[in-house]
Amino acid sequence: MSEEMNSMEAWLAAEDSMREIHERDLVKATVVAVNDSEAIVNIQGNKNDVPISKFELAEPAPESAKDIVKVDDVIEVLVVAKGGENGLTVSKVKADRLASWKELDGIVEKAEPIEAEITQVVKGGLVARALGVRAFIPASQIELNFVKDLSKYVGQTVKVVPIDLDPAKQRLVLSRRQLLETELKSWLENVKEGDVVKGTVKRLVNYGAFIDIGGIDGLVHISDLSWNRVKDPADVLEEGQELDVKIKSIAETEDGKVRISLSVKDTMPDPWVVKAEKYNAGDIISGEIVGLKAFGAFMRIEQGLDGLIPMGELADRRIKSADEVVAIGDKVTVKILNIDVDRKRISLSIKQAGESNEAE
Repeated sequence: MSEEMNSMEAWLAAEDSMREIHERDLVKATVVAVNDSEAIVNIQGNKNDVPISKFELAEPAPESAKDIVKVDDVIEVLVVAKGGENGLTVSKVKADRLASWKELDGIVEKAEPIEAEITQVVKGGLVARALGVRAFIPASQIELNFVKDLSKYVGQTVKVVPIDLDPAKQRLVLSRRQLLETELKSWLENVKEGDVVKGTVKRLVNYGAFIDIGGIDGLVHISDLSWNRVKDPADVLEEGQELDVKIKSIAETEDGKVRISLSVKDTMPDPWVVKAEKYNAGDIISGEIVGLKAFGAFMRIEQGLDGLIPMGELADRRIKSADEVVAIGDKVTVKILNIDVDRKRISLSIKQAGESNEAE
């Protein structure tokens, strides 16, 4: 049996050596010599050894051919042309490209993600290299939303999926957006309004901040950055900062885009509520008059916590304006009538504070 196998292998090898080589054939080549500028290969069926320039060994070209192959390596090359001094012109680069196109064909069928290195901006999108071949990413396929400046992506390596492949024309079109849409769908299935999630400040704008929450962007409006008044988002946040945010709302627009509204302040206790919790309806307290209005007077209970004394609670007689009884800066004693935490309102009474003192 062993002799039969040896004979078969010898016959197959002999047949290979006699097989006619054509242009566009993929053939095996054995490296017989190599220097910095080229490798010399032997191809069965060709009388002469064939040189391969380092520029046809790898893409991009190496500093030395020795960086790619060594003597006795067996490589696959593409026959580019027949004839000439050496009988053949061959290229490993072109063979690798063909292999990549075949590999891509299978990946497209399976819709598998691949990595692409973005190399330049062109009209309508980006040029990238993926699995050794040149590819195109349309501008509409780089993000979920429109991107005006594509130059920031040059040099980046991103995950993409092939959406159009034509090996015959060596055309490959990629999409990052489809991956992002899949990630968004998965993310939305696992979160809900009211959840607190980790995020990173991606970009500051005059009306708030965009936060990356796991590959998805949400907006924190300037009014939701802090319980205190914020004039400039840069006063309280900086790009790259990690923080907790609360999901306020998730809404889908008519064009299918998802808008995520976030809040930073809702992850922290409301200072007004914290202070108000120290008091109860019926308490007798003292404070300073800080404002006069047509409907009553405001008293400062403590810094950041004011209460309203309605006109009917300023005195035990009928008055036309608050300044008949109190002035800004006056110290008064009041009774807490009601604390409405939801509306952040505290109702006070000078009149009933006096009645309480008389009752005592």
